[in-house]
Amino acid sequence: MQSYIEKGGLRRHILIVDDELINREILGNLLSKDYEVHFAENGKEALDILLKREHIYSLILLDLLMPVMDGFKLLELLKEDEALRTIPVIVMTSEKDAEVRSIKLGAADFITKPYDMPEVILARCERIIELQEDKSLISAAEKDHLTGLYTKDFFTEYIKQIEKYNPEKNADVAVINIEHFHLINELYGRSEGDNVLTCIAEILSELFEDSHGICCRTEADYFYVYAENGNDYDKLLVSILDCLTKKIPAYHVHLRMGVYPDVDKALTAENWIDRAKTACDRIRGDYSRHIAYYNNEFYEKSKYQEKLINDIDGAIYNRDLIVFYQPKYSIQGDTPTLRSAEALIRWKHPELGMISPGDFIPLFESNGLIQKLDRYVWKEAARQIGEWKKTYGVSVPVSVNVSRMDIYYPKLREDFKELLETNGLETNELMLEITESAYADNADQLVNVIENLRNDGFMIEMDDFGSGYSSLNMLTTIPIDALKMDMKFIRNMQKDEKSMKLVELVLDIAKSLQVPVIAEGVETEEQLKLLKARGCDIIQGYYFSKPVPPEEFTKFFVPEENN
Repeated sequence: MQSYIEKGGLRRHILIVDDELINREILGNLLSKDYEVHFAENGKEALDILLKREHIYSLILLDLLMPVMDGFKLLELLKEDEALRTIPVIVMTSEKDAEVRSIKLGAADFITKPYDMPEVILARCERIIELQEDKSLISAAEKDHLTGLYTKDFFTEYIKQIEKYNPEKNADVAVINIEHFHLINELYGRSEGDNVLTCIAEILSELFEDSHGICCRTEADYFYVYAENGNDYDKLLVSILDCLTKKIPAYHVHLRMGVYPDVDKALTAENWIDRAKTACDRIRGDYSRHIAYYNNEFYEKSKYQEKLINDIDGAIYNRDLIVFYQPKYSIQGDTPTLRSAEALIRWKHPELGMISPGDFIPLFESNGLIQKLDRYVWKEAARQIGEWKKTYGVSVPVSVNVSRMDIYYPKLREDFKELLETNGLETNELMLEITESAYADNADQLVNVIENLRNDGFMIEMDDFGSGYSSLNMLTTIPIDALKMDMKFIRNMQKDEKSMKLVELVLDIAKSLQVPVIAEGVETEEQLKLLKARGCDIIQGYYFSKPVPPEEFTKFFVPEENN
């Protein structure tokens, strides 16, 4: 079997410190076969050698009684030096009474003179070096190199140890994340980003130093906390933000925290962390909230959302997802006339019944599944337009949503062209709605995609215009064919003068751009008259119809006797 020394593939350096030549020779002869051996005649000479740091020493063999500087003094000085204190020391002396004092000063082992059992000395040297190197490896893996907090693996292991000896104590787990941390690195440099991370680590260490809590940093900008139950985490987060403002006032750091309070001891430490992180991630991008708690209500909601995520493929395969259509009417003539329709998804779940789009669309937007949903809607809408066209000889243009994630899909144009060819449609029969918020992500790429789609002949509508992302400058650079006014303006325009002014402003902007305005959410005749008087071109809403399944939509373009 290979020895520990041979396994390492390198020769460690050992420093022998003894004023007696015969002792140095005995130990040198004993150890030189396996180690690079260096010598010093007293503590002062040894310290000089160590401070030069020409070699990394794996072990010091130290005599205690020496001239100039004895072994006790050298032990004291080694203990004070951050780097040198990590070198293990085996004390060699005939003074039995010196053992306790040597151990208290940091000695790792004790060998009694004279050296009558060389194999024992060699074995002890090998074992002490092995233990120290194992300890160093564990220490390196235990702590995050930047912040000094625990790494995730050691964090969970320490939780398990604490729980083992304190199973009756209630505990909480919290997860803290820096919102858009990558922007700090990009705008100010990685060193400033590291400064933010170390600052948060220092604050957490100070806050939990006396409260039986431990902290961890993982995944770049995530921090985990395990602490005794009873902390006020709202106040804790405020304290962290206040400290950050004082220490690094140049940056406005936005933190979010997820807390799993009074953890369920039947679950594992990893489960506790997952639940706290789920709460934390649930408020990602929500600047109105800084903290979320994982409780029974949260748990039920998470289970519900997880079921929706798991069932989406089955819903598409079984056609449980139904595309409804809501008509849009031109209102500037004497009689409102059907102009087009909007495709809107509905989910008739076999177990849960009808599911509100508000439950699954934001969820799928946050996890990327919205692309799968959008493609289903595009395919169904194109098929339905073609079917109406073939059956009734009527072309009803339908607008479909193109989400932010769809914009970055390289085969977007090819997919739309294929849908048109498959269903015998023209480009003006399938219109594309792009939500206003998409314009804030990557304006240059968006302009390029939209220009290409318009060159292909597609009509582009900006959805939810006025919801807070756009600028007048952006409207001059991004080509569009219609503005859809955010329905909250319509809802409030009769009771809120500001909303009415905004409605008029949107209509004026559209007029200057020479594009029509589609007003969403119109429910009353009075709203219709106000919009018509101010020049609005098209309306959509419950005044004419709620979204209906395709078989009901035919009543809007087929006479009743033929329907």
